[in-house]
Amino acid sequence: MSETIVVQERLRKVESILVTQARPADDKSPYFELSEKYNIKVDFRAFLDIQGVSFKDFRRQKINILEHTAIILTSRNAVDHFFRICKEARIEMPADMKYFCVTEQTANYLQKYIQIRKRKIFSGQKTAADLLELIKKHKTEKFLFPCSDKRRNEIPGFMGLHDLHLSEAVMYETVSSDLSDLADITYDVLCFFSPSGIKSLFDNFPDFKQNNTRLAALGPTTAKSIIEAGLILDIEAPSPSAPSMTGALEIYIKKANNI
Repeated sequence: MSETIVVQERLRKVESILVTQARPADDKSPYFELSEKYNIKVDFRAFLDIQGVSFKDFRRQKINILEHTAIILTSRNAVDHFFRICKEARIEMPADMKYFCVTEQTANYLQKYIQIRKRKIFSGQKTAADLLELIKKHKTEKFLFPCSDKRRNEIPGFMGLHDLHLSEAVMYETVSSDLSDLADITYDVLCFFSPSGIKSLFDNFPDFKQNNTRLAALGPTTAKSIIEAGLILDIEAPSPSAPSMTGALEIYIKKANNI
């Protein structure tokens, strides 16, 4: 029996969705619009927690922060833990240090720690690709990349391809959240955004049985993790007709709820 037929047979009405991420700060999130438009319960619960690497463990990486001339920052977590490590190391960042931020929002967040008007700050638009175009214009810099133990490969891969100086510094870790309060709660659809989310599911519920629960995945690596775990992937994004998770959910809901 083909996967398409299996998924078709699993089409059942959707009344509840759990998004395995923190609740969006923006009230205009498309998840809220989806909930209101189709009268569906949409809950949020982060399946992953961020924990800072201890200063002792950071020192084992033998990285001298001040040997670098530019810092690559891809999230608020990266900003927070970079300056936490600097504080614990009693390092004051020099005024001529350059900061390359993945988005303008991340760049603005720097003001929590430094006077951004007096610093050299560069920001991309939305993606790592935008940022990498900026980095290409500063080939002589010595870049430091504060990151998680589970980071994507775009930036290190790009830097290696273009023979740019890069030091990776693991300053925080992604760990599974405690989800014990969800043990007796079921949802029609669970939405996953990374392989780590699938790991968290089984860390918390080793005997998880999918049954009629539909699983949605964002990105090919997340989709692969669901399948490799022996589960059925019902909803996949991005696709030509659904570039986002909410777009894929809406298409599925229309079919399953006969709208």
